[in-house]
Amino acid sequence: MRLLLIRHGQTPSNLKRLLDSAAPGPGLTPLGLEQAEALPRTLADERIDALYASTLIRTQLTAEPLSKATGLDVVIRDGIREIAAGDLEMRGDDESAQKYLNTAFAWSSGDTALRMPGGETGEETLDRFDAVVAEAAGTGADTVAMVSHGAVIRTWTAARAGNVDVAFVAAHPLPNTGIVTLSGSPEQGWELELWEGRPLRPLGQ
Repeated sequence: MRLLLIRHGQTPSNLKRLLDSAAPGPGLTPLGLEQAEALPRTLADERIDALYASTLIRTQLTAEPLSKATGLDVVIRDGIREIAAGDLEMRGDDESAQKYLNTAFAWSSGDTALRMPGGETGEETLDRFDAVVAEAAGTGADTVAMVSHGAVIRTWTAARAGNVDVAFVAAHPLPNTGIVTLSGSPEQGWELELWEGRPLRPLGQ
């Protein structure tokens, strides 16, 4: 299965650099709406068989133009929502942002028992994302698009793709409506094919 993980369009909280993970969350800025409208053109060469979004409003708004273009209903699943910021919710200082990412990337490195301050453990976060991916794979779809969130996409990809490490995702932020393309299955594992349309370099390069 090909798995297209798409970050939502720009939100007001993105502009303020806030750790905004609670439901239902903000909508999109005017630029965010433009980014969402551009997705069908960006993905025009993909034959998408299923379309998912998280329970946060920003992902659903981002998925709407793609839904209209493909004729696919958007499947809403809580499992692909953003990593819960817990005690760091709505903070915008550099220290909080670094703590959030350091915790998430520690999960990708295998320390899944670690808990986000006041939030989830890595095991809980990865398990819920895994469950939605497994559900999508179980439908028999060849290509699945999931509109999700930057931190959880980067964390899950580093944890589950066999050909990418934490150093790579830490060095490659995912912009709004950026796309990560993987291939594989829950049983056989995953490989990262493209990061924002660019092929992955071999590890160490």
